[in-house]
Amino acid sequence: MSPSQKAFPVSWDQFHRDCKALAWRLAGTAEANGPWRAIVTITRGGLVPAAIIARELGIRTIETICIASYHDYKDQGDLVVLKGIAPELVAQSGGTGEGILVVDDLTDTGKTAAKVREILPKAHVATVYAKPKGVPMADTYVTEVSQDTWIYFPWDLDLAYTAPISGRKDG
Repeated sequence: MSPSQKAFPVSWDQFHRDCKALAWRLAGTAEANGPWRAIVTITRGGLVPAAIIARELGIRTIETICIASYHDYKDQGDLVVLKGIAPELVAQSGGTGEGILVVDDLTDTGKTAAKVREILPKAHVATVYAKPKGVPMADTYVTEVSQDTWIYFPWDLDLAYTAPISGRKDG
């Protein structure tokens, strides 16, 4: 995180509530999109929201696509597809992704979602959080944060003292 970025720590409780809010929104869009046949989750960040959404929407088929875009937890670099989507699932959607829900924790620049859209152009992309550059790639999301915000997900955090925003150290 650079000094100009804002920190946005997310607790497990908050993340769970936000994932359920995403599930509610997706349940409302299911009528327009037809029933979701499967979830394709973008790992690693999409694993937890995918589990919550699958439970809430009664979806049993969960597939992963493994794309690395952040290296050393610092900057978004080149995209590397480490594991693709099972060809059988792509074929079941007629090769278009229709009826498939793509889930991730965040769309930052939209590059990762765009990579998945190359494979599944008609899939519905849902993220818990979205930044302005990534918003055009997300069909559904819960919370938009500024582009200069670094989200600290609960799996990245330990309990520790945090300095006040003002920098003052009142005791």
